[in-house]
Amino acid sequence: MQITLTELANKIGAELIASSSQVITGIAPLNNANQQQVSFFSNRKYRNELSKTQAAAVILAEKDKKFCKVAKLVMDNPYLGYAKVANLFNPIIIKTPEIHPSAYVSPDAILDDSVYIGPQVVIEAGAKLGKGVEINSGCVVESGVEIKANCQIKPNVTLCSGTKIGQRTVIYPGAVIGSDGFGNANDNGKWIKVPQLGGVLIGEDVEIGSNTTVDKGALEDTIIADGARLDNLIQIAHNVQIGENTAIAGCVGIAGSTKIGKNCLIGGGVGISGHLEIVDNVCVTGGSIVLRSIRKPGVYSSGTPIETNQHWHRNYLRFKQLNEMAQRLKKLGK
Repeated sequence: MQITLTELANKIGAELIASSSQVITGIAPLNNANQQQVSFFSNRKYRNELSKTQAAAVILAEKDKKFCKVAKLVMDNPYLGYAKVANLFNPIIIKTPEIHPSAYVSPDAILDDSVYIGPQVVIEAGAKLGKGVEINSGCVVESGVEIKANCQIKPNVTLCSGTKIGQRTVIYPGAVIGSDGFGNANDNGKWIKVPQLGGVLIGEDVEIGSNTTVDKGALEDTIIADGARLDNLIQIAHNVQIGENTAIAGCVGIAGSTKIGKNCLIGGGVGISGHLEIVDNVCVTGGSIVLRSIRKPGVYSSGTPIETNQHWHRNYLRFKQLNEMAQRLKKLGK
C-alpha cells in the first residue's frame, strides 16, 4: 500500500506540517523508520529518538512539534493516530469460505455459506455461525453456541454451550469461554458441585486475549459488554459483568458476581474480590487488590512498590509494630 502524507492526514484527522506529496509505504518505530515510513511520539521518554528520527513524518501532539525536525502530523491523541495508520497498512484479511476436510461439522449445526472452518475444528449440533465467521484450527464450538457476523475465533479456542457472541468480536488462541464456574457447597467436609446453569453473553466488537477464561454464570449469564478489551491470562468468574469499553490487562482475576462499569481501566495483576460493584470511569493500577466496592470514579491503587529486600524487610518488621507504636503515642498524648 502507498499513500501520500496529505491523504494520510485526512484519513486520521491530523494537521499536516510538511510537503504534501511525500509517499508513505508503512509505519515503524522512531529509531528504525526510514524516509518512506511514518512514526509516532506519545511518550517523553523517547524525545531523544524523536529529535534524531529519519522517518518521513511523525504523528505527535502540538506541544511536541518543536522537538521534531521532520514532517509532522499533529493531533490531540498521537497514539490513536498510530492505531489508525497501523490499521490502514495492516487491514484484516478475510479468509475464503471453506470447511476443511478434517473438520467435524454436525449436520444439525447452522452455518452461513460464507464461514471459514479450519483444520481439526469441531462444530456441535445446534451451533449457529453467522455471515463471515472465521473458526480457526483446533477450535471446539459446543452445542447451542451462537456466533454473530464477522467474528474471528483464533486457533484452539473452546466455546462451551450457552455462549453467545456479538458481531466483529475476536477471541485469541487458547481462550476458554463458558466453562463451569467455581461453584461448590460443603457437606460435612466434602464438596458438592453446584451445577452452573447460566451462559456467557459477549457483546459486539469485543476482544478476548490468549488463554483467558470466562466462566458461565451459575443461574444467570456472565456478561462482557460491547467494546470491552480483555488481555491474556485473565480469569473472569461466574456472573461477573464487564461494562462497555472497559479494558483489563493481563493476569487479572475477578471473583464471582462482581460488576465493573463502563470505560474502566484495570491494570495488570489486579485481584478483585467477589460480589463488588465498580462504577464507570474507574482506573485500578497494576498489582492492586480490590476488597471493597468502588463507588466514585477516579484512580485507585494498593500495595507497596518494589524496593531492595533489606529495606522491605525492615519496613515489614515495623509494620507489625504499628499497633503497639500507636498505643504508645496515644498514652504519650494523655
